[in-house]
Amino acid sequence: MAGAGESFQVNEPKSPQGRIGLTTTPKQTIILQKQVQVLLLPFVIKKNKQGQMMSPQNLSENNSNNEESPEVKRKRRELETLEIEATFPKEECSPHKSSLSPQTEQSLGIPGNTKDVLALSELQSNQEGDGDEIETADLDGSTELSAYEKKRLKNISENADFFASLHLVETAARLREMITKRPSHGIKRKKPMKAEDEIVCRRSMRLLKVDPSGVPLSDPSPQPESVVEQNPRLPPGPLEMIPENQNEQNEMFKGLLQMWMKISQPRNKSTKKLSSVKRYKASLSGMVINEATICKVTKTRICSIAIHPSETRTLVAAGDKIGQVGLWDLTQQPKEDGVFTFILHSQLVGCLNFSPTNPAHLLSLSYDGTLRCGDFTRAIFEEVYRNEERDFSYFDFLADDASTLIVGHWDAGVAIVDRRTPGTSYEQFFNSNMSLIRTLQVHPVNRHYFIAAGARDVHIYDLRYLKPRGMKPLISLTEHMKSLASAYFSPVTGNRVVTTCADDNLRVFDTSCMASKIPLLTRIRHNNNTGRWLTRFRADWDPKQEDCFIVGSMARPRSLDVFHEDGELVHSFTDEECLASVCSINVMHPTQNILAGGNSSGRVHVFKG
Repeated sequence: MAGAGESFQVNEPKSPQGRIGLTTTPKQTIILQKQVQVLLLPFVIKKNKQGQMMSPQNLSENNSNNEESPEVKRKRRELETLEIEATFPKEECSPHKSSLSPQTEQSLGIPGNTKDVLALSELQSNQEGDGDEIETADLDGSTELSAYEKKRLKNISENADFFASLHLVETAARLREMITKRPSHGIKRKKPMKAEDEIVCRRSMRLLKVDPSGVPLSDPSPQPESVVEQNPRLPPGPLEMIPENQNEQNEMFKGLLQMWMKISQPRNKSTKKLSSVKRYKASLSGMVINEATICKVTKTRICSIAIHPSETRTLVAAGDKIGQVGLWDLTQQPKEDGVFTFILHSQLVGCLNFSPTNPAHLLSLSYDGTLRCGDFTRAIFEEVYRNEERDFSYFDFLADDASTLIVGHWDAGVAIVDRRTPGTSYEQFFNSNMSLIRTLQVHPVNRHYFIAAGARDVHIYDLRYLKPRGMKPLISLTEHMKSLASAYFSPVTGNRVVTTCADDNLRVFDTSCMASKIPLLTRIRHNNNTGRWLTRFRADWDPKQEDCFIVGSMARPRSLDVFHEDGELVHSFTDEECLASVCSINVMHPTQNILAGGNSSGRVHVFKG
């Protein structure tokens, strides 16, 4: 806060210094001053030459009277200079013409001689220098004023207080206007969009639960969350052999059972001399596929497949992802009439095998912890092994007569099951040092050996040295860099092992000598990246040709590849019209030139010679 003086003056000769303040040169000057308080405006009072300070209040008191006493004159002469600098807008310090309306002037009581004072103020604003000059002049100087001038100056002196208050009113009005109307800085705010201008998105009436007429639909009562499994576990005990897709009184199925008993007579296992690779390749070239040998057997993706060893009729069994087992008799026409589907499990069927001594028995293993045997002579599916606390992964026949089984578990456990004993439990159980077991197979000659494929390692065990608390492997194959899918002995002598790995390699090992170190014979580059929606490839040997194995292929056009143990591609089964999908799981007939492959849609493709 600072003070400022308002002065109205008439100067004849101007000071030669050209500055504002008190001078010692006498001149005829009339000073009218009123001390005014102005907000936010700096005001500086400089000292005189004698180091004394003259306050504006004393100065205004001395100059407020028209006549000066002798004592005032003496004190004034002692002062040499009083300089006052005021830095604020000129238009706010000098009283310009009033911006008030005529009605406001009348309400304030402006006297009639206001015009003279305003004229004098205009004269002062046009002069050089600040309008806030405070000068002390000698009224008793040698220069005399006329009567008219004295009268006019008297009127100005009488109305000085009024104009000081009038200036305060105008200044306050300007400050209020500056506060209320601040200058814009060029930033324009975006006006909010009106409700009618907003873009309305179209919404489905069905999702809003409103019928086409606009009437809200009644909300259905909330259903409690179901905790029942999608495929509930089947109750323990035997199941009747009733096809899911056929009528119970179907005469075709009854005829199939009678035919099955005839072709499934127990037979002695015969050893066939291996043919040369050239002759074997020629026999594979004569195998073809057509529309009559393609059929949908299961509802979902095929995960396991088996072929009946009959030489007179072609029967194929396939297990899918949801626990169904389908049988297909290729001699029935139309082909759909020869398909029979059974619900035996609640989860994926990981392994299917016909009994080597009694082909009328079909054994199926599922991840749900059940292993069943379908006896087509009695039309019943018996439960062989059940363990709801552990999930099964794979099984194989331990004895030549198929009376004893070895079962692998996903938690790396191994169980020995005897089908001749009553009940559905195991005889012995062992815990391996593996993280899991994917596939498991018994050596075809030395049946006390079995091979297990784990996550990234392959172990060969000797059953004679197993212990319940932990079993150590006899041989370990650690060349695999990624996840394993399978490991199988060669079908006749067991002198070779073929493995399928996710590192896109097929490996063949020499197991003719069960030593601590098994040499790697061949590594074949092969695309095994089946992805999520396809069953993983599992390279398996041809029972008729021990040195050759078959595996699915991701190549285009789609094919099934047959490799020799030395890595040579013997043959590729292709047909652009009939084979248009990837067959991940494949099996060869033990004596005939018949190949069956299953894909991810439940279809079985059969190549016949």
